[in-house]
Amino acid sequence: MNDTAFDPRRHRMVAEQRWFEDFQLGERFPLPSRTMTSAIFLAFQAASGDNHPIHYDREFCRAHGLKDMLAHGFQIAIQTAAGAGMFPHLVEDSLKAFLEQSSRFLHPVVLGDTLYPCLEVDELSPNRTTGVVGLRSTVHNQDGVMVLEGRHRYLIRKRQPAG
Repeated sequence: MNDTAFDPRRHRMVAEQRWFEDFQLGERFPLPSRTMTSAIFLAFQAASGDNHPIHYDREFCRAHGLKDMLAHGFQIAIQTAAGAGMFPHLVEDSLKAFLEQSSRFLHPVVLGDTLYPCLEVDELSPNRTTGVVGLRSTVHNQDGVMVLEGRHRYLIRKRQPAG
């Protein structure tokens, strides 16, 4: 049976859309935590083509003074993908562009570490019809050590005046 009242445009994770003016400095968007498993290491190896033994050979790592296999930096950076959380659902109608991303790797991540990523609004730069929303990205491990710090910047439309 076909429901004629169903509109796929209204099928959203977040009903109320947000515009540039709706964001506040300090607003946080936690992302799901994830434990770095062998399966995640293997999936990243397959996707990236990075076959250096420091990422995939436990004995090589131990021979070089590491307690286990070292996660690739990009494997950690992707933990801050905004799509894993609520931010992109909030801006489905107002997102104009993903402008840039940067990361600094502060501490090694090894197999078995659990990571806790978060995005926090740290920039609101208005333009005429849009604005840049800057998000500080952080990833902490299970011991509370910050392993990554970076930035994302998005171009977001301002709310259009009525009429």
